Amino acid sequence: MPQGPQGEAGAVARGAGTESGAEAARGFWLGTAAYGMWGLFPLYWPLLEPAGSGEILANRMVWSLVVVVAILGARRHWSWIRPLLRQPRRIALSGLAAAAVSVNWGVYIWGVNSGHVVETSLGYFINPLVTIAFGVLLLHERLRRTQWVAVGVGALAVVVLTIGYGRLPWIALTLAFSFAVYGLLKKKVGLSGLESFAMETAFLFPFALGYLVYLGVRGQATLGHGAGHSGLLMLSGVITAIPLLCFGAAAIRVPLSTLGLLQYLAPVFQFLIGITVFHESMPPARWAGFALVWAALALLTWDALRRVRADRAQLAVLREAAAADPAAVAAAAAAGTDSAPATAQVTR
Repeated sequence: MPQGPQGEAGAVARGAGTESGAEAARGFWLGTAAYGMWGLFPLYWPLLEPAGSGEILANRMVWSLVVVVAILGARRHWSWIRPLLRQPRRIALSGLAAAAVSVNWGVYIWGVNSGHVVETSLGYFINPLVTIAFGVLLLHERLRRTQWVAVGVGALAVVVLTIGYGRLPWIALTLAFSFAVYGLLKKKVGLSGLESFAMETAFLFPFALGYLVYLGVRGQATLGHGAGHSGLLMLSGVITAIPLLCFGAAAIRVPLSTLGLLQYLAPVFQFLIGITVFHESMPPARWAGFALVWAALALLTWDALRRVRADRAQLAVLREAAAADPAAVAAAAAAGTDSAPATAQVTR
């Protein structure tokens, strides 16, 4: 039997829903792959020894630029460069972001290869708490009560862990703060993941290459000492780029709330690797500190999910109101158009 207009519309809607669901599922698995690979990095860096942390970091910077230039060339994606060159402020911010990520990479590689994998995982566990603190202190954002409680519990965790370690957990704090600074700068630069990755590695490339040349002149470089070792060093660029591409593909397919939950996969994997593979010790005081961090993250996650549900419920109410009173919606749209220039001026 031929379908009427409503039947055809229903079929189209079902098809669109199926396609949207498939894209969301693909995005979920891409996000899982990205954070899963980041979580497995502690298994890779020790393979690059006897290269020191500085040489590993320099190779990562050099080969990352080689890989990202190859990707941009394959996609013929160069049009973003010329407009960016006319914006010195964004270039300067990209340089600062490059400096922040170099600190993060360097401390992370050193921490893993010096037997502090569990503490590096702590850095990425507490990073969301540091990011929230930055939002309050630097961007003057207002927190909900649950977020304040989570930040307070996180601060208490740092105190407990300081007692447990017998020192300030500086590796974790450096990783958390450097990555929070990096995220803040990337937000202000406003480039896509691949574009910002290209800019940052371009900034780092001459310093990294100079350091490798210096090591070579002094006879201390390990690159070139064996095909297997050299191949692993060169592979660091690919290892860096692949999860970034997976993350970029996931970010356009799944909600931010989903990515926010997936981000905990990486430190969970790092924590488990530190305990089960490298057999790092976990005295009771450290377990207590980590438990407090996890409690703070549970509060943040619960608050975020509650907020998402509330926003969705509000959106559903607005849609119902729009269907019942199209004239009011048209008037609201006209009012929004009148105020658009002011909004664009604020966000520019």
